[in-house]
Parts: sequence; C-alpha cells; structure tokens
Amino acid sequence: MKNIIKYFLPILFLLFIGFSYLNDNRVGEQIALNFWIFFKEMILFLPLMFILIGLFDVWVPREKIEKHIGEDSGWKGTLLVILLASLQAGPLYGAFPFAYLLWIKGCNIKNIFIYLGAYSTIKVPMLTFEIGFLGLKFSLLRTLITLPIFILIGFAMEKYLKGKKFEVKQP
Repeated sequence: MKNIIKYFLPILFLLFIGFSYLNDNRVGEQIALNFWIFFKEMILFLPLMFILIGLFDVWVPREKIEKHIGEDSGWKGTLLVILLASLQAGPLYGAFPFAYLLWIKGCNIKNIFIYLGAYSTIKVPMLTFEIGFLGLKFSLLRTLITLPIFILIGFAMEKYLKGKKFEVKQP
C-alpha cells in the first residue's frame, strides 16, 4: 500500500498522458512532448555533471575549499564563488549537487547561497543569449540589481542560520 501511495502521482501522470493520446487531447499531447524533451535533456546532462562533480571531489582537497571559500574567506571568497558560478553551464538543478559538494568540503553558508543565486542569474553562457536577445544595457542592469540582492541574501542566511546547527543533508 505504501508503494502505491509513493508512486501515485507518476502513475496518474502516465494515465493522463495515455488517455490524452487515446482521446486526441492536444493539451495532454503537448505535456507529454514537453516532458520527453526535458527528460532527454536530464538524461544527457546528469551523467556528465556527476562525472565532473566526482572529479572535482577527488582532485580538489578540502583544505583548498576551506581556505578560499570557507569561514574565513571574506570578500575574496565571495568573489571566487561568484566567478565559479558564472563560468559554469547547465540548468539550475545541476547546481545543487555541486553546492552540496562545496558544503561537504568546507564552504561557508553565505557562499553556498551566493553560489546558487549567482549560478541562477549570471552564468556566462546565459548572459550571452540574454545580451543577444535583450541587449547589453538590460543584461548589465539586471546583473547589477540581482547580484547584490543574492549577496545580501547570503549574508542574511548566514546570520540567521548561525548557531542553529544548520546542515545540508544528502537525500
């Protein structure tokens, strides 16, 4: 019974898609097509991402992470995390395993939140598309607005979570 409850939504989704094709429902068919596109992207992206994360885990010692983006890193650590996030590529769900690895290796709370915010907004590949479609002025303005906000969020979260035994758990 517990397994049925656990898989209720995926089973319901598959039934909806099946009925959509049987009844020639365009909305359901479009949902299935979108799901297939995102599924293929994840299947192609995730193995490569985990290989790169594994290599980072093995090749970069904990001491380096603690020294450069750990508790005593200051503004230099913040800038390094922003640079690291902006040079990476891929969808946002790719940032979470790497953020977990940074946490395990000694990155401080503030820099984890700043990394996730910077990853979601100022990746170089994303900025190039944005500049091409919306212009340089818009991209610079958006970056100058969002980046300080994520830095403030990082500082606020560090202050809020300090002393609360915060930890990132592996699912």
